[in-house]
Amino acid sequence: MGGVPQRQAAGAAVSAATAAGGGIRLRLSVMMFLQYVVYGSWLVTMGTFMGKGLGFDGAQIGAVYGTPALAAIISPFVVGMVADRFFATERVLAVLHLAGGALLLFAAQQATFGAFYGAMLAYTLCFMPTLALTNSLAFDHLGDPAAEFPRVRVLGTIGWIVVGIVIGQLGVEATATPLRIGAATSVALALYCLSLPHTPPHAAGTALSLRDVLGLDALALLRDRSFAVFVLGSFLLCIPLQFYYAFANLFLNEVGVPAPARTMTLGQMSEIAFMVLMPWFLARLGVRWMLLVGMAAWVARYVLFAYGDSTDGAWMLYLGILLHGVCYDFFFVTGQIYVDQKADVRIRAAAQGFIAFVTLGVGQFVGSWLSGVIVKAHERPSAATSIPHDWHGVWLWPAAGALAVFVLFALLFKPESRDAAPVGRLADVPV
Repeated sequence: MGGVPQRQAAGAAVSAATAAGGGIRLRLSVMMFLQYVVYGSWLVTMGTFMGKGLGFDGAQIGAVYGTPALAAIISPFVVGMVADRFFATERVLAVLHLAGGALLLFAAQQATFGAFYGAMLAYTLCFMPTLALTNSLAFDHLGDPAAEFPRVRVLGTIGWIVVGIVIGQLGVEATATPLRIGAATSVALALYCLSLPHTPPHAAGTALSLRDVLGLDALALLRDRSFAVFVLGSFLLCIPLQFYYAFANLFLNEVGVPAPARTMTLGQMSEIAFMVLMPWFLARLGVRWMLLVGMAAWVARYVLFAYGDSTDGAWMLYLGILLHGVCYDFFFVTGQIYVDQKADVRIRAAAQGFIAFVTLGVGQFVGSWLSGVIVKAHERPSAATSIPHDWHGVWLWPAAGALAVFVLFALLFKPESRDAAPVGRLADVPV
């Protein structure tokens, strides 16, 4: 009879633990929702605002889209070190989002290229580190990251969809209103971050060294050949993908697709479906094939954009947008999970910051510059056509680049099965 109370107590403990875990996941999900409302508010439509609202040319638009990349180059190692060593992650996030909200509001008031560029550079120096820090904070509080993280991260995708629909319905893509929406949300997120689970620095109390300042603990991961190839492939893929982030909305506006900001949320809707299914795909495909399929999707997307139009070829444009779930989830979310498994808990924030440095930083900086140059080179005389750019020629460039990266990655990325497998319930997935 004594076993019954013991079993009841054990059951109550499990129920309490489950409830606590669910509460933490909900709080982390709200964090992701607000994080990507901020991101989606300015990233998608800023090219249209600059091109149509401010009159910037392709090279100037590409330069401004390079500011997030410059920020990602400068900030992740320092902020990762601070979050790992001196201050709780949730407090670092609160400060960065509060400052970011003020700077984004200031950027919305600028009208010249130099002033707008400087304001966006200052803003992105605050915002870009938060992408890695929200990931590391979430991983820190999830018992089974491979299975649970996609379910938390999917709320970020929903946030991106919500803000895109709002902007599309308002019809304000060529105005500064999206930036103001992002600024207000950033301030709200700063306050919310103070309510997140306490995430103290893992390396608190240890001596500060040049190794920490330079992020050499994260760089040491490059000794693993599979990780080094993953980093190289991620860098190279981010060059052609920047064409989409910087110019897809302007492209859809110019060719006459109705409500482009709202239409582009179809990509995030597909992202939700694939995010939910990621554990299933990981268990059957493994990390290597997930990454390769993601790369192939980028090739297909750009080919569809090159040959599609807003009339008989509209289905190509919509299919290219719908491929976003595969493009993003299969490569970037899988990559975040892979990095989490390769990094020791003491350098987790630095490792996530390192991959952000390579992809969101160096790769997208090169991609922003190159995409701007190519789009400017494909400008048409205003009297020749109602469409200011030769988009067919533009999109063939990133299609060729993504194809080259796919071939390189397929030949060189051959990790050990145990190294490439996620933890938890998916620990035995194939490569």
